[in-house]
Amino acid sequence: MENKLGDICFSLRYVPTAGKLTVVILEAKNLKKMDVGGLSDPYVKLSLMMNGKRIKKKKTTIKKCTLNPYYNESFTFEVPFEQIQKVTLIITVVDYDRIGTSEPIGRIVLGCTATGAELRHWSDMLANPRRPIAQWHTLQEMPEKS
Repeated sequence: MENKLGDICFSLRYVPTAGKLTVVILEAKNLKKMDVGGLSDPYVKLSLMMNGKRIKKKKTTIKKCTLNPYYNESFTFEVPFEQIQKVTLIITVVDYDRIGTSEPIGRIVLGCTATGAELRHWSDMLANPRRPIAQWHTLQEMPEKS
């Protein structure tokens, strides 16, 4: 259990007629401590990817000194219906650092190429147009920088 990175809750909503994907970052809990002081200053970064390229990025505010941040922040991406099967949404929880480099704690990858709970959540969103579907996810390790 040592390497648990924490959990994040967010809702996904897609309106095919308007081509709008809305992500509401709700909260995170039990985030892994990244600082010596024992608390992190987490924020959440959202990247919309297509064919391996980032087409849009957004981020939440920074929550100071907490491992259980509450955000309730909404983000909308324009994704036409014919592209929704082709995009990947990467949600990364990052520990903000004023002095050094902000360190990513973990991430969630969503989209048609995702697997497990992430793919289920994405499929539920597509199956229930216009309805926000909220779900908890366990953060995954960041890929090694090559």
